[in-house]
Order: sequence, then C-alpha cells, then structure tokens
Amino acid sequence: MSDIYSNDLLELAADIPHIGRLSAPHGSAHKVSRICGSELTLDLKLDEGRISEIGLELQACALGQASASVFARSAIGADLDEIRAAREALRAMLKEGAPPPGGRFSALVALQPAAAYRQRHGSILLAFDAALEAFEAALAQTQA
Repeated sequence: MSDIYSNDLLELAADIPHIGRLSAPHGSAHKVSRICGSELTLDLKLDEGRISEIGLELQACALGQASASVFARSAIGADLDEIRAAREALRAMLKEGAPPPGGRFSALVALQPAAAYRQRHGSILLAFDAALEAFEAALAQTQA
C-alpha cells in the first residue's frame, strides 16, 4: 500500500486550504465513508451559480485528505456541472481505470494509484459527494 503514498499525495494531504466552517453558508453537507469512517462536513456559498467560498471540517485518511485538498484548492469559481463532471471522472478513474480528471481538478492524478484499493474509494469521493449535496441545497435555498 505504500506505493500509493507519493510525495505529491502526502503534500496535498498535509496542506488543506479552507479548513473551518463558514458562517451563514448557502449550502452544507456532511458525509461519512461507511467502510473506513472518514468524515467531511462541507459548507459553501454561491455567487451567480458558482462557488465563491468553501469551508471544510475533515477527519479522514491521507487519501481522503488529499482529495479534499484538491477540491478545496480548485473549487472556487466552479459551477455545479464542473463539480458533477469532476466527481464522475474521479469515480471512473477509481473504478474503471479511466484517465484522471482534467481541468481545474487535474491534481487528482495523485490519487490514481489508489484505484487498486476499493476500500478507500469512499473516502476519496467524500469531498465531491459533499460538494454536490451542498451545492444542490444552496440552489434549492436560493430558489425557495
């Protein structure tokens, strides 16, 4: 398993931006990986349909931390379609051997070796799953 913990991955895991909850977020979500117990709470604010602020509380393995770090570094300015596409590309990379996500989330390539460790996929997907739920909650709140 040590082959998946590259320097790039460990650097991402050690430096996660936007740690801490937001006051008055437009949307929030809490996700738990059933297999490993990793947890993530994600708050976000939107401006004209794009993420303008995010906040994270995270208790996860290095793989979940690295994925959350990539998300947190790259999500400001993203719209729902970009988050959805990145999540699907990440899932396909892990489960189907597809190429890693491109564009703003291309640093997820550091997690490509983790595809062989199915028990860690849930933790790796946490930030993107939470972001989709929080984004949809924020959109529902603004349309209410």
